This record gives sequence, C-alpha cells and structure tokens, in this order.
Amino acid sequence: MTEFQPERLVIVGGGAIGLTLAWRARQRGLSVTVLERDTLGGATSRVAAGMLAPVAEVEFGAAGQRALTLGIRSAALWPAFAAELAEASGVELGLRRTGTLLLARDEDEARELERQLAFRESLGLHVSRLRPSAARELEPALAPSLRLALEAPEDHSVDPRVLLAGLERACRAAGVELREHAEVRAIECEGQRLRALALTGGERVQGDAVVLAAGPWSGELEGLPAGAGVPVRPVKGQIVRLRDPEGPGLLERVVRFSGGYVVPRADGRYVLGATVEERGFQMGATAGGVYELLRDAHELLPGICELEIEELSVGLRPGSPDNVPMIGASAVRGLLWATGHYRNGILLAPLTAELMLDLLLGLGAERELLELCDPRRFAPERVPGGVAREVAA
Repeated sequence: MTEFQPERLVIVGGGAIGLTLAWRARQRGLSVTVLERDTLGGATSRVAAGMLAPVAEVEFGAAGQRALTLGIRSAALWPAFAAELAEASGVELGLRRTGTLLLARDEDEARELERQLAFRESLGLHVSRLRPSAARELEPALAPSLRLALEAPEDHSVDPRVLLAGLERACRAAGVELREHAEVRAIECEGQRLRALALTGGERVQGDAVVLAAGPWSGELEGLPAGAGVPVRPVKGQIVRLRDPEGPGLLERVVRFSGGYVVPRADGRYVLGATVEERGFQMGATAGGVYELLRDAHELLPGICELEIEELSVGLRPGSPDNVPMIGASAVRGLLWATGHYRNGILLAPLTAELMLDLLLGLGAERELLELCDPRRFAPERVPGGVAREVAA
C-alpha cells in the first residue's frame, strides 16, 4: 500500500456515504471539507427507506455474491456504529433489530420463494421457511391469502433521516467543514494528476485527496481524462411515507414482496416503496407508480389503506452495471470514488468509510474487500497494480 497519508480530504457529496466518511476521517486526524451541491442529506439518502438487509437483497450470480460479502460485513458493523454515533451526536438512531419477512401472495410467487430459500441456504445464510399461519402469528395484520413466507431475522432497519441528523451533528462537533450549496462543476487535472475542484461561481477548492461520493451525480462532473470516469447512472424510485394516527402496531418487522416493501418506524410511521425506473434524472412522481405500490402492498397488508399519506418522494439511486458499488482509487492520482451503492447506501455507509480510510491511510487491512468493489473493473484496460496504487504523486 502507499505510504502517502493525506492531511486535507475533500469529499464531494453530503449524503450518508459522504458524511460517514467525513466523520470517520476527522476522527483519524484528517482535515475534512464536505462539498454538497444542495442541502446535506437532502437527496438520495433522505428518500431512502433504511433497510439493512443483505440477506433479503442478495441476488444470483458472482456480482450478487460480491455485494453480499460487502453487505454482511457492513451489517455486522452497524450496532457498534449506531451506538458510537448516538454517543457522539446525542441523536438516538433507533436501530430496529426486528428482522425481515419475505412474502408470497400466490403459487407462482411461493415457488420463487422456495427457490430463493434454497439459494440462501446454499450460501449459509440464516433464513427460515414459515407457513402462512406462522407468519401471521408474527405479524397478525398480514392477509389470510398469504401463501408462504421466509424470515430473515438478521436483516434490520434504521431511519435514514435520523441517521443524517446524527451524522451532521457529529461532523460539526468533530470540526468537519460542511459546505452546502457548493456545487462542483468540474475536476481540474494535469495529465493523470488531480489539481483542484472548480465550483459553480468560479471558486477552486484543493485537497491532498478528493473522494467523489455524490451518488448518481458522481459521473456528471466535467474534466476527467478519457476513460477515468465510472459508469454510474440514476435509477428512479418513488416512495410513499404513511402514518397511523393511532400509533404503532400494524407491523413490527420489515415485509418485502414482489414489487415492493413496507418498513415500519417505532412511532407509527411506515415507508412503502419503491419503484425501479430507468428514467435518467427525471424526478416527477406518477399516479401509476403510487397506485402499483399501494395495490401490491394491499394484497398482503390490507390495513395499509387505512393509513394517512404524509409524503410522496422521488429519489435517484446510484446504479452500477453489476449493482456492486465502486469504492476505491481512480485512474487520476488523488481522486477516489465512493458511489454506485444502488439500493444499499445506508447499509454500506460504515463499511465504505472503513474501506476508504484503509486506502487513504495505507493500512492494507481491507485489500480483499477493496478488490470486490474496485472502480477500475469497468476501465477499458484495467490499471495494473490492483487497488494498492498510490492516490497521490
């Protein structure tokens, strides 16, 4: 690993990934500045449901197993991370360790759930098959028409908005410079070496190292040399926030089904999501998207239609071609990526910070994990030398 250890770190993006890294980097003694194009946590992270669900999210194929490895590792970090952040910020995150139910509403979905069960068991994951009656004992509000359920007891959830409030407070207390409405227009390079960031309005910002953690906007910056960018794209998601005026009780666990999920909060609020739409940066909510979410949820959780609608949100997930994040060095010295987390940005925030600091500080402890999410896997010609290439001259 490189012996270079930056003193001044600039992070582009003030969502969960950027703020977690900023807090952790400041704890390690770095001078840290966060540049956020809008308001801190006001984009993708604010809209997220907050599922910490590597078991429920795992997909078939080699890329799916790479994502699972990262997710399992980060999920294990979450209890200690939440406790430490609560102590540092005074904000209780409300980590809900109640597990997740995966539901089937008809025979076709039940057969698919059986296939999913076998797949997870082959990976050694903790998942249990539940008959409909057993699932309804756990969650009485589920519909009698339920055909089958799987329980993933180690998948949990957290409220991203509370997380963001805690991170902002912890960053400010630690001395992180947080700059809102500081939009980066371009990256200034000299050959393959980073020189500065050019902000809208003409200001130039410099640092020993720069981490691009701007979610789906990470790939929109001008100035990168040819072939030095990453293939991050926006994936639109519509999400509905609901409230039970009588308080909590409809659900305790997260429930997932074909087409969506419902995530309960401790105060009687629920998050219903989410559409998956390849619409570029189009942010409009649609009646059709909301209708489909409510229709599918109602079939398995009839009581959801008695809840009050508090908010309809639209977010843009940062997708990568293989749905595995891009965390690590770029082809430009001094420039690193922390993007492409797709549906798992909240889950992967603690691990992403660890991986970035391992790389920045030359610790060498996380080489295998960094190889799994090396951004240069998409380069036309993979840069030789692996993830250990220097991030500075």
